[in-house]
Amino acid sequence: MHPAVRYRVSMPRPHTHLLEVEASFPGGASELDAVLPVWTPGSYMVREFARQVQDVTAHAPDGTLLPVRRVDKRTWRVDAGGVAVTLRYRLYANELTVRTNHLDGSHAYFNGAATFLYTEATRGLEHHVTVDAPAGWRTFCALGQRANTFVAQDYDELVDSPFEVGPHTPLTFSVEGVPHEVVVWGDTVQDPERLCADLKRICEHQARVFGGLPMPRYLILLYLTDRGRGGLEHKASTALLFPRVGLSTNRGWEDLLTLVAHEYFHLWFIKRVKPRALVPFDYAKENYTSLLWAFEGATAYYDNLFVRRAGLMSAQRYLTRLGETLTALHATPGRRVQTLTEASLVSWVKHYRPDENSPNSAISYYLKGEVVSALLDLELRRATHDARSLDDVARLLWQRHGDGSGVPEDGVEAAASEVAGVDLTPFFDRALRTTQPLDYSVFSHVGLELNFRPREAASDKGGTPPPRGRTGEGKPKGWLGVTTRGSGTIAVVMDGSPAQDAGLYVEDDLVALDGWKVDGASLLPRCEERRPGETVRLTVFRRDRLVEVPVVLGTKPAEAAWLSRVERPTDAQKAAYQAWLGAPWEESPGQS
Repeated sequence: MHPAVRYRVSMPRPHTHLLEVEASFPGGASELDAVLPVWTPGSYMVREFARQVQDVTAHAPDGTLLPVRRVDKRTWRVDAGGVAVTLRYRLYANELTVRTNHLDGSHAYFNGAATFLYTEATRGLEHHVTVDAPAGWRTFCALGQRANTFVAQDYDELVDSPFEVGPHTPLTFSVEGVPHEVVVWGDTVQDPERLCADLKRICEHQARVFGGLPMPRYLILLYLTDRGRGGLEHKASTALLFPRVGLSTNRGWEDLLTLVAHEYFHLWFIKRVKPRALVPFDYAKENYTSLLWAFEGATAYYDNLFVRRAGLMSAQRYLTRLGETLTALHATPGRRVQTLTEASLVSWVKHYRPDENSPNSAISYYLKGEVVSALLDLELRRATHDARSLDDVARLLWQRHGDGSGVPEDGVEAAASEVAGVDLTPFFDRALRTTQPLDYSVFSHVGLELNFRPREAASDKGGTPPPRGRTGEGKPKGWLGVTTRGSGTIAVVMDGSPAQDAGLYVEDDLVALDGWKVDGASLLPRCEERRPGETVRLTVFRRDRLVEVPVVLGTKPAEAAWLSRVERPTDAQKAAYQAWLGAPWEESPGQS
């Protein structure tokens, strides 16, 4: 029998939220250092999973207790004396996110990085997991099995393979002969046939880009909750958190499809084609790369695009969603402060740890990365007369780096220039390494132009603008420049806003405007009743002290963005539009 690291996970008392784990390591070392990762791939933040570990004991093969002591936040050192060691410990699992562990009377969900102690010396061995499940519960994991034991080829694959245990009956569908399972917790999907049919179409379109699928089976773990949305990609599976109420609306259903499309695209783009800086993963500390703008931003661009390509979103609806992304980008003052490459590098302390100043000091590499990827796709199409696109860049990276060897920090830019047949360095210098406004002129290649107006002028049904010449009707509206939470606590003061100039602070609690009671819901309309340049008196509680702050209202920046068609498109623009979105130019602009 080849040496392997072996785990047994039990849950005898689910209501305690405690997972019980045994981890057995081959002998040979006089000292054994068992460690737990501080982060998990795909979520670039130090999360300190070891804080949930308790009751650690070490045992020799004959059951004898071995000395074990904790030497730092993530390491347990065993005086092994050369014998095989079994560590027994418990994990508190009561945090339902896609990155952590959750156990209660309805199910168990656990991630490798948050669960399995490992050693650097045995990291490359096979890792076997046996799950002792309560009666009536099944175990779901993308790993292969041998005699009821899940087998990972090494620790990295184990970390990349979350487990779900519960009384579930999976939904199933197949893509190019590869079986797919959907395991749902938290509620039932009212139309499972539609869900499977829609997901199948999206997955098929992605597989065509890369010439097939890179895994023998795929598992989707879908957690329907009262709040929260997110996903975490894995090598042959994904875990998704989604609000259950969203499935009852067309927009919510569309949002779920884009979420699955996003994580599925990661099968190629980050799980196999990955930044070289992440090869191999260092689970002890931050792993820095400037390429998250591409691996997450381009994936964010493609998630909507693949739903469109699958025929599950109209071309106009796609443009509306892209307009919403552009609106969010231009509503973030931090775009003028932080470059896209820096946003990637410092994701560990900025993107995943936002505070009240984050909108003023940072930009999301998902958000700006999506816009830059859209512009890059159009630049490639324009440079090659629509013969090539961002698909070709993705395929080229897959052919060269799909073995997991890693993309160098300049690799994405080099591949894009190679596909374009021209040097795209000026494009990347501006888009990635400066905070200059992006150049949107490339939208003209597909017969589109970008427009901006104050946010309230855009339709709340997706950014379709009001008729030209009508946004100025009525008096100008006063602008304060804050966002609130709860019943009226100031959450964000926007940089350069009248509120900032006047001295309103985050955590000020609203009391009155000009002597009249005001809260978070009424503050905005009350300010908009006034004209820019008028002074209002805001009364707030600041650390229990009543303070009055006079504010001179300003004019709201033009930040709502949408894409409209040029009035007299050329035949070339119409053809480029159809090549990009797979829809004729004549498709009704109002279709959604």
